[in-house]
Amino acid sequence: MIILIAPEKDIPNEIEILQQLFEEGLEYYHFRKPDKNYEEHVAYLNQIDEKYHDRIVTHYFHELINEFNLKGIHFQEQKRIDALDNGNEYFIGLDMIGKTMSSSFHEPSALENCDIEFDYHLLSPVFSSISKKGYEGRGFDVNNIDKTIIGMGGINTDTIEKTLALGFQGIGVLGGVWNVEKPVESFKNIKRHYEIHNS
Repeated sequence: MIILIAPEKDIPNEIEILQQLFEEGLEYYHFRKPDKNYEEHVAYLNQIDEKYHDRIVTHYFHELINEFNLKGIHFQEQKRIDALDNGNEYFIGLDMIGKTMSSSFHEPSALENCDIEFDYHLLSPVFSSISKKGYEGRGFDVNNIDKTIIGMGGINTDTIEKTLALGFQGIGVLGGVWNVEKPVESFKNIKRHYEIHNS
């Protein structure tokens, strides 16, 4: 599986590019916009063709899944620790039927020892980040962890094969798509490489 993380700050023609990415087969779009408030989240989603809403996972304002037919919700590391300390109370009022639940991790041990059943887990940084300067890759090997783990950090066409060899069941991309001149071409290239090495 290929997950695309939203650029933190809006970029020119972002929605237009995003719709093209959906047309090219993007199935998991992680909607992560820490600076947007609830109304701005709603306005953003309203610009996206409804038929693609079920490919979008929101990081903030999880109650958006009650308003839109989204794919699921994601917990940043701190949010997971805070929210899930309260047991199932967090989910009261959230319509989670048929929705995915995922979370971010930065240590394989924390991921392995997490007793919450997430559908998949993002682990970073596998390689040195493209979008975050100074974020050094750690080359995690997760072959011995029996969970669905998606590798993030420095993922591009050059690192896909190695990522899969390290035991990851998918890749998370951010800078490899959004920080290049032709995002759609880059995504198609990444997708093609992924399919070759994952067959």
